Amino acid sequence: MASAKAVNVTDVARRAGVSTATVSRALNAPGRVSPDKRERVMKAVGELRYSPNAAARSLRQASARKILVTVPNIANPFFSKIIRAIEEEAHHHGYAILLGDTRYNVDGEEQYAAMLMSREADGLIFLGHRLPDAVKPLINRLKARAPVVNGCEFDPGLGVPSAHIDNAAAAAEAMDHLYALGHRRIGILAGPTTGPLCRDRLAGAMRSVRDHGGAAPAISHGDFSMEWGIDGAAEMLDLVERPTALLCLSDEIAIGAMHALRLRGIRCPEDMSVVGFDDITVAQYLNPSLTTVRQPMEEIGRATVQLLLTILRGDGSCQDSLTFAHQLVVRESTAPLNADIQICKNVSSVRKRPL
Repeated sequence: MASAKAVNVTDVARRAGVSTATVSRALNAPGRVSPDKRERVMKAVGELRYSPNAAARSLRQASARKILVTVPNIANPFFSKIIRAIEEEAHHHGYAILLGDTRYNVDGEEQYAAMLMSREADGLIFLGHRLPDAVKPLINRLKARAPVVNGCEFDPGLGVPSAHIDNAAAAAEAMDHLYALGHRRIGILAGPTTGPLCRDRLAGAMRSVRDHGGAAPAISHGDFSMEWGIDGAAEMLDLVERPTALLCLSDEIAIGAMHALRLRGIRCPEDMSVVGFDDITVAQYLNPSLTTVRQPMEEIGRATVQLLLTILRGDGSCQDSLTFAHQLVVRESTAPLNADIQICKNVSSVRKRPL
């Protein structure tokens, strides 16, 4: 194998079986390269330890003092506190952050990840669930020493450290709360089926159902938005046997669901209880105020930076994951089951919103 110092773009192209132009596009505009070719290029980059330019090579010794942070939806208020905590912690240690809003777009994730590979940043904190293909060779080569950290979600299969809560336990506690109030017909408005966050929360909710010997809940999948909350709640309200309570797997879903209830003249919590997830700032100011699972967003944000800096220092003490305590915050949107509620009879059924 050629030494790292001698490797150039021609070597990478030869190893990947592509043109030098394709290598350049894969590193600088990965969205313009097919996934197969991009994967071959990044594999060759990792195997040859190629640095795209002389400036990048010099950064092996000289830190850029920048941390790249990618967020799947910067408009979601859940992420705002996490990002602020990341920025404050990074600044405290002399680092600036480069913030990328990927909007759940794979090409966007790859473009930002390429910045890490070209050493424009010292490390990557990603707040979604997908590990970009561009950094996989780095993970495979360096294992736990790769400067990549996940926040909010946890998937041990990714092979990177993470800071998060126990989403399964939190969802189980939320369902336990509804059962304790006497609810037995519970609907769940969930997010996408593609990520570990939704998977774990559903697993916890179903564990509570089994513990209470409850009937299978109605479940509908969409995204984590208020718009989906409106649509998903409307689906639940059209069921033959309408739920008396809704567990929403994000506060934004819950806010949308409560709006849908108001449009139908259904009182919350008298006619239907609603539970959210995250405890974003507005949750306490709703009318009624929202019962929800509180995530320690600031602590998670700071922890991601601390995990990353441990890796960058190379002291070998980085933990695989940090699990923070959650809290069920009981407010006005949940109440004991109203025995006078009549079952809504009709012929509609739950539909799954296209993702």
